[in-house]
Amino acid sequence: MRITAALVEELDGPFTLTELELDEPGPGEVLVKVAAAGICHTDGLARHGDLPFPLPGVLGHEGAGTVAAVGPGVTGFAEGDPVVIGWPSCGACRNCRAGEPRYCERLATALVGGGRLGGPRAGETALRRPDGKPVSSHFFGQSSFATHALTTAAALVPVPPELPLALMGPLACGVSTGAGAIFNSVRPGAGARLVVFGTGTVGLAAIMAARNSPATRIIAVDRHASRLELARELGATDTVDATEHDPVDAVRDLCGGPADYALECTGVIDVVRQAADVVGMLGTCVLIGGAPAAAEFSLDHLSTLWGKRIVGVLGGGGRSEELMTAIMRLYAQGRFPFDRLVEYFDFADVQTALDRSYAGEVVKPVLRMP
Repeated sequence: MRITAALVEELDGPFTLTELELDEPGPGEVLVKVAAAGICHTDGLARHGDLPFPLPGVLGHEGAGTVAAVGPGVTGFAEGDPVVIGWPSCGACRNCRAGEPRYCERLATALVGGGRLGGPRAGETALRRPDGKPVSSHFFGQSSFATHALTTAAALVPVPPELPLALMGPLACGVSTGAGAIFNSVRPGAGARLVVFGTGTVGLAAIMAARNSPATRIIAVDRHASRLELARELGATDTVDATEHDPVDAVRDLCGGPADYALECTGVIDVVRQAADVVGMLGTCVLIGGAPAAAEFSLDHLSTLWGKRIVGVLGGGGRSEELMTAIMRLYAQGRFPFDRLVEYFDFADVQTALDRSYAGEVVKPVLRMP
């Protein structure tokens, strides 16, 4: 079918609205008419080449919409169903079978391979130009910067009809990544002291999740005063402006010692070291933010040896359906107001939306599709 997509032709190239041909759904696949797609810095990383997605291609990995058609063998979804497109996974490897599809052993292919992960047409792209030339598809299993996206039924999460569908796209990555880090990995106990470095979508989602936990000190660290103010409104008990204070010293003063948990949500290597230094013996530093390809960091060996844990978390861990459904229910109950993060843009303004996100002017830009 003919669709319109925001095509990136080359590294650092602009997003250009282009008519493309998209395959009809095959076995196990579902065609989704995209209502809205969140913009994430990961889309920018791929555009810059820090994620090796083959170009020309269509990015976008926070899509929500309605089912337009289902392929052979698909059950549980029908035309018109509202859905969020979650992360892809093979469903058959050791990690998938252990209930950790975010760590699918075929993750690289699933996220940035440029084509289908499995099925009779595994590896093939689903997109091409009108003249037949191929265009990479299935970025994070969806390529949702488009009017329609082709994905697998296994990746879909139902959306309750009473919830605003256009708002649900960011659940696919940014919001779930921060919330899942708290709910699935940190699981703070009573009286826990935790600090969140970076108050973008991921960090603010972590703060909202922590507010729904028994943690009693939730510290937000950032360089933007407006983000820190929003962090307080969403659940931070304390804030640290990194332009005015050394974050490690400031957090230790607030906690009367080291924090129990630090969540690093920026991907900035200097900040990674701060997050590791702010926790002490038996403390846990959780790495969430995406650094450029081949980035490395160093740690003090002795203090790390004394029971400190450095843990990486992808996409919040766990399963998409359980995590996203929980967040949707918390939102409906007024306990997870992630709508406070969102600003909507027209599909044609995808480049402006991404630029304003990088500038810190918008927390979570979301594209509304025509």
